[in-house]
Amino acid sequence: MQETELKLELSQSGAGSLLKKNPFGSPPINLQLRSIYFDTPGWDLSKRGVSLRIRQSGNERIQTVKAGDGAAAGSFTREEWERPVAGDAPILDDPQIRDLLAGAGPKLAPLFEVHVKRHSWNVMDGDATIEVALDLGKVVAADREAPLCEIELEKKAGSPTALFALARKVDLITPAHLGVLSKAERGYRLLGSAPGAVKAASTPLTSEMSTATAFARIAAACLRQFRLNETALGWSRDAEALHQARVSLRRLRSLCSICKSLFDDSRFDHLRGELKWLASELGDARNIDVMIDRASSEALSGRLQDARDDAYAAVEASLSSVRARSLMIDATEWISIGDWRTDQSDETLYEQSSKDFASGVFDKFWKKVAKGGNNLVDADDETRHKVRIAAKKLRYAAEFFEPLYNSKAEAKRHRRFITVMKGLQDQLGSLNDLATAPDMLAALELSDVAGAKDLFNAEEKSKLLEDAAEAHDAFVNTRHFWR
Repeated sequence: MQETELKLELSQSGAGSLLKKNPFGSPPINLQLRSIYFDTPGWDLSKRGVSLRIRQSGNERIQTVKAGDGAAAGSFTREEWERPVAGDAPILDDPQIRDLLAGAGPKLAPLFEVHVKRHSWNVMDGDATIEVALDLGKVVAADREAPLCEIELEKKAGSPTALFALARKVDLITPAHLGVLSKAERGYRLLGSAPGAVKAASTPLTSEMSTATAFARIAAACLRQFRLNETALGWSRDAEALHQARVSLRRLRSLCSICKSLFDDSRFDHLRGELKWLASELGDARNIDVMIDRASSEALSGRLQDARDDAYAAVEASLSSVRARSLMIDATEWISIGDWRTDQSDETLYEQSSKDFASGVFDKFWKKVAKGGNNLVDADDETRHKVRIAAKKLRYAAEFFEPLYNSKAEAKRHRRFITVMKGLQDQLGSLNDLATAPDMLAALELSDVAGAKDLFNAEEKSKLLEDAAEAHDAFVNTRHFWR
C-alpha cells in the first residue's frame, strides 16, 4: 500500500489555536498513542530507508513497516505494510517485507518511543478525502526526550492538490512550517549528537530514470536541506547553518536554471523569483560572517558583531514570515505534483534519460567556464562573477547527477573533477568577497573603521588572481567524467 501525506510543524500555542478554531468541519476523535520503534544496534533499517514500529492505542497494537525516499521534503509518498500484533515484539513472517528486513530480525531491539495525544478528522474536499492527524506529545530515547507538535494531512482519495489547499488553510490560522522529518527520523536524531548544520547529501538516481523524475527528487532534497538548516537556525545563530541554508537555496535555483527547458508555466518563474528573494534575505548575514572571519582589528570585529546581530534578527523575521512559509508549501506542491510535466508540448524532454540530459548540461556549462575564464587576470569583476556563477552551476550539476556515473573509471574521474572545481570556486569566491566588501562596509557605515581596508587590499587580490588563473588551467586540463 502507498501513502501520500503532507507534514507541517506547529508550535504548542499554534496547535491550541487550531483546536480552538477547528476548521475541519467536525469534532476531532482523540486517541492516546504509544509507538515503539525497532532497529539493530547498527541502525541497519534506517540505513536502508526502512522504519519498523508497533503502535498501541488502547488494547490494539498495529505493526507498520515503511520504506521510502529519505530525501523527501514535506510531501511523503512511501510504501507501507501494516498488520495487527498481539504484543510488543515484531512479527517478521510476511513475505512482502522479508527482503526489506533481511538479516535484521535476530538483532532487532526497541530504540525509542513516541507518545502522543492524537486529534484526528476526516475532511472531504470535492472528490478528495483527507485524513488529518494533529499529534501533541514527545519522542523518548534512553534518557533524552524532545517535544513533538505536528499535523499530518494524508490523502485517502482524490487529488493531492487538496492536501496543499488544506495546508494553506491551517497556515492562515497559525504559522505552519513545512515538516521534513518523520517520527522515526526524530527518534534517530535524538539518539545521536545534537543536530547542527546539514550539508547536501547525494540523491539516489538511476540512469534509466527520466529527467523529470530526477529533477523532482533532487529538488525535494534541496528543500529538505533548507528546512533542516532553517530549523537549526531556530536553535542558535549558527554561521554554518545559515551558510548551508543559503547553499540549499542556491542549489535549488541552479537546478531550476539547469532544467528550465522542462518548464513552461507561470509558476516556474514565480517560484524562481521567490527563491531568489529568500536567498537574498540571508545574504547580508552571510557576508558579515565572512568579513568577521577575515577582520584584522578588534574595532572592526566588534562593529561587525553588532551588525551581525541585526542581520540575523532580519533573517529570523524573514524565515518566520507568511511569504517564506508559503514559498515552502508552494514549492513542495509544484515539485511533488508535477503539473509542469503536462505544460510542455515536447514530452520527449521529460522522458529523456537523466544521464543523457546530464551529459548535455555538463557540455554546456563546461564550455561557459572554459571560455569565460580564459583571461581571469585581466578580466573585470563582473566578468569574473559570471564565470563564478557558471562554475557554481557546473559543480552543482556534477554533484546532483553523480550517482549516474558509477563505474570505477567514471567515479575516479568525477572525484578529480569535483576537487578541481572546488579549487576554482574557492578562488573565484574569494575574489568576489574582495569585490563586494567595499560596498558592504559602506552600507554598514564601517568604511573608515581601523582594519576595514584590509578586507580588500590590492596585494591580496593580485595573488588571488594568479591562483584563480592556475585553478582555471587545472580545470581545463582535467578529463571529463561524463564522456
